[in-house]
Amino acid sequence: MFDYLKDPAAIYQLSFERVRKVTNLAAIPASLTDVAVRIVHSSATPEIINDLAWHHDPVAAARHALSNGAKVLVDSEMVAKGISRRLLPMHNAVMCSLNDPRISSRQAALQTTRSAAAVDLWREHLTGSVIVIGNAPTALFRLLEILIEEKLTPAALFAFPVGFVGASESKEALISSDLDLPYVTLRGRRGGSAIAAAALNAINSDSSS
Repeated sequence: MFDYLKDPAAIYQLSFERVRKVTNLAAIPASLTDVAVRIVHSSATPEIINDLAWHHDPVAAARHALSNGAKVLVDSEMVAKGISRRLLPMHNAVMCSLNDPRISSRQAALQTTRSAAAVDLWREHLTGSVIVIGNAPTALFRLLEILIEEKLTPAALFAFPVGFVGASESKEALISSDLDLPYVTLRGRRGGSAIAAAALNAINSDSSS
């Protein structure tokens, strides 16, 4: 009944051709271009990259860490599901602590959200890890508190919490912090699991079509 493109490879190629055609990537460093393209592709919003902020080279840092077997720590199951495991170079473990049986007691003790309490369980895994946050601002806030207080050093951080309460503020807290940490984030309310997973998937995927 309808005339539409059905070939998966053709759809993939045409999608990225159109993303690059309508997106001004001039201000994005070469190392972040694929991340920016994937973010636009996942959000269908070319102007979203105007809000990208980064420190050092999170792509190189994440790629190096992953190639050496680093864990990927995520704040939600949706982020975990969005990560293409086939693209992880060492079949890296993807860890989400939200369903850990210790969460309820930790949440009560901290008087915070489940997401923030889940981050509290990351301590022993943080050093050298790649962190992807695509849901809860409280998770990013708690992560920053732990990193500052305990001087732990993840390899790279992909920070895309979303929403109307705390999302903008948590990302600005990251940007203004003294943490010398490779990161990429998105100023403002926008973010989410799809964007966060897409950003990580860009590390080892081909968005050059």
